[in-house]
Amino acid sequence: MIVEWGEDERKLTDRVSVLVGGENGKYPSGNTLIVKGESECFVIDPSVDVVARGGAPVRVDAVLNSHAHEDHIPGNKLFADARVHIHEDDVPGVTTLEGLMDIYGLQGESREGFKQVVVEQFHFTPRPDARGFSDGAHFDLGSVGIEAVHLPGHTRGHSGFRIDDGVFFLSDIDLTGFGPYYGDAWSDLEDFEESLHRVRDEDARYYVTYHHKGVIEGRKDFLEMLDGYHEVIARRHEAMLEYLAEPRTISEMADHRFIYRPHVENHFANSVEQRSAELHVQRMLARGEAKEVASGRFQRG
Repeated sequence: MIVEWGEDERKLTDRVSVLVGGENGKYPSGNTLIVKGESECFVIDPSVDVVARGGAPVRVDAVLNSHAHEDHIPGNKLFADARVHIHEDDVPGVTTLEGLMDIYGLQGESREGFKQVVVEQFHFTPRPDARGFSDGAHFDLGSVGIEAVHLPGHTRGHSGFRIDDGVFFLSDIDLTGFGPYYGDAWSDLEDFEESLHRVRDEDARYYVTYHHKGVIEGRKDFLEMLDGYHEVIARRHEAMLEYLAEPRTISEMADHRFIYRPHVENHFANSVEQRSAELHVQRMLARGEAKEVASGRFQRG
């Protein structure tokens, strides 16, 4: 359905606009892109706001998902007649609900509880017809093109999109003070940092994040924000090293909370803390910064 968005549609170019989510795309909302060519129109990461409004300001021929996380795929249900494209590594997360849960790595009560949230609040509907793309895939919409840029780490298939007319969609490299999120079973700290290095080379007029920052104009501001965002990884690492002045288990590190504040309660917080601690400890062991002093207990030095 074609729905007017009014002031919440921000036009960046003649072909590209942003459907600005609630509170500038604060989770669970997000900033959805519309790319309108002469032959086709694509929607990138249709948010819960798009579903709530009942559509986009144009007829949609295809959905591009940057990756398989609950907040980036709600409109896969809404645009039932449109094609769905996602990186080949994340296809399982949009084809079945169990595939999405496997990406998070949730088990037991947390898995069952979050499944309910994903269906009821994020409108998850399986898209077994989803088509996988790879790094460098090009979509020709007629007078405007979109190129996929694989930026793994957040998920295995997490991708940005280089759009003609100088727009780059960063997806969940969102440049927030919270910092990079690599707390799922399919996340990887080394891959995420490599993706941060890769995205530095993108030269665009507009950089768009799915959450919070929204539209960033110009490379100078983008690089300053990227540096601050990247630095969060080092700060977390140092905080974890300090905590390992005494022997600790991964579970103790997770309980200490290095990612979320202690008051945050949701189905995935503990799993995220656990996975993030595991990845940092792996880095410490590889660098010789820490050692396993007893089975499952790690200490700095």
